[in-house]
Amino acid sequence: MMTLGRSVGAQSPLRYALILFGFARSVIYDGIEAVDGDPLQDFCVADLDNMQITVNGLPCRPPSDVVSADFASSLLREARNLNQALGSGVNLANALTFPGLNTLGVSMARIDFQPGGLNPPHIHPRATEILFVARGTLLVGFISTTNQLYSQTLQEGDIFVFPPGLPHFQLNTDTQFPALSIVAFNSQDPGVSQLAASLFTAQPPIPARVLQITLGIHDQQELDYIINSVARS
Repeated sequence: MMTLGRSVGAQSPLRYALILFGFARSVIYDGIEAVDGDPLQDFCVADLDNMQITVNGLPCRPPSDVVSADFASSLLREARNLNQALGSGVNLANALTFPGLNTLGVSMARIDFQPGGLNPPHIHPRATEILFVARGTLLVGFISTTNQLYSQTLQEGDIFVFPPGLPHFQLNTDTQFPALSIVAFNSQDPGVSQLAASLFTAQPPIPARVLQITLGIHDQQELDYIINSVARS
């Protein structure tokens, strides 16, 4: 009996570890599935001509109308949507611009940076983001829910991951040469909310008193200056 007791006792930590691992695994995978659900068919190429139908995602084109070209895109070949004030441009390949991604739970983007360019603090509410530096040097970072900044300077060939829903940014620290990054998301539509734009350019506007108390700015002219500056960018 003593031998059996020691045997059971010796196995208990392993048994508990396996139980905890199984629980953690279920939590992790449940969290991943909560981003974009698994598709229920081989594919669902988005029918962008039939957008009056409201679904969680985009309506599907009939399989008989789908061709090989629906699963290819040249969107990321060139820089687009350059914001001169910020010195950066984001070219997003999601289900709206690349219909073959619909229901597949992934999307990508190309981010071009002019010398000293910034992709300002923003969040993606529905996706984790992983960034690959294709050219140049970038200072990147995100802020946790405990207000801890996690930041790193990346060189060409480096990667960095941004957890879902946390504010993050990318800055080209080189003031002479441009930079380029390619990012991927685990959602067909990660969503984006620019923090400054959300605060200062929302429609209808956030009440001035709310902004004054939040920012500790009680001079209306100073607040108006900030709002106008953000609107111009």
